[in-house]
Amino acid sequence: MLPFIGFGQKKENGKIYIEHPAINVVDAFTKAMVSGDTVAMAKHMTDDFISYNPVTSTQFDKGTTKSQFLRNAMVWHDQLDYYSIKAMEGSYPDAFEYAKDPSDNNAVTVESWDILKGVHKTTGVKADMLMHRAFTITKGNKIRRAMLYVNPEVGNEIGRGFSERTNGTIYSQHANINSLRLMLAAAENGAFEKYYSFFSDDATFNDINADIFKAISLEDDQAQKKAFLENFDIVAFEPIGYPDYMHYEMGNSGVLYSWWNLHLTRKSDKKEIELPIHYQHNVNKDGKFNNVISYYNAALLK
Repeated sequence: MLPFIGFGQKKENGKIYIEHPAINVVDAFTKAMVSGDTVAMAKHMTDDFISYNPVTSTQFDKGTTKSQFLRNAMVWHDQLDYYSIKAMEGSYPDAFEYAKDPSDNNAVTVESWDILKGVHKTTGVKADMLMHRAFTITKGNKIRRAMLYVNPEVGNEIGRGFSERTNGTIYSQHANINSLRLMLAAAENGAFEKYYSFFSDDATFNDINADIFKAISLEDDQAQKKAFLENFDIVAFEPIGYPDYMHYEMGNSGVLYSWWNLHLTRKSDKKEIELPIHYQHNVNKDGKFNNVISYYNAALLK
């Protein structure tokens, strides 16, 4: 029985086309939608046109009618700058002519994989949405049904942009700020065992000057610090302004932002160097630094 199980019968259910009049209908419909020409859009739609977003619909959803769809299309057109709908890179639409058509209307299905782009004119929210669209085209080359698989989050973010809300608390004095000052004081005085005690074991380090902006481990950072100290003496960390500790409500995370002038002496020629530097330290729930990003101009060290 195994050969029969492994090689079951196959039966075709139509053909797939890369070129087809129905694809031209969808292309013209999309161009009209982007240009805000609802008259041209309507000419490509049947009177009983209906659309659904399967991402958000239920089996009880009655769908979006022709008139509703046309109004919604103008919302995107009117509210987005730089508005476009284009095929995703490497994709193209297909037309499916099914031998067994459930509607008994010789309908053709055109499926496309697209990306909608634009910037909301009021909130500045960037629409960069991947979409899958499936259109049912009648024998008369009109769109009877559209299944638009669209993530609603961009629209939700635009809606949120019309109201104000806080996202946590900014501290000018905090235990985590104390830890930052103690940590840099340890570096200034050469106490690097104490310096690294403020970091979690899984801490990562980013340097904006790295050839590839990729985080390194605590062990790798220790090796880099050792190499740095062979060439430079740390004189002082001079605070510029004051550190801010942000405890964010969204994500329940904490980040320290601080600004310093790092005073150094180069050992080879005793040159004094003043290096402006900005740090971003992420803080875990135990008050340990688990990531740091260092922003500075490395050319000043040459």
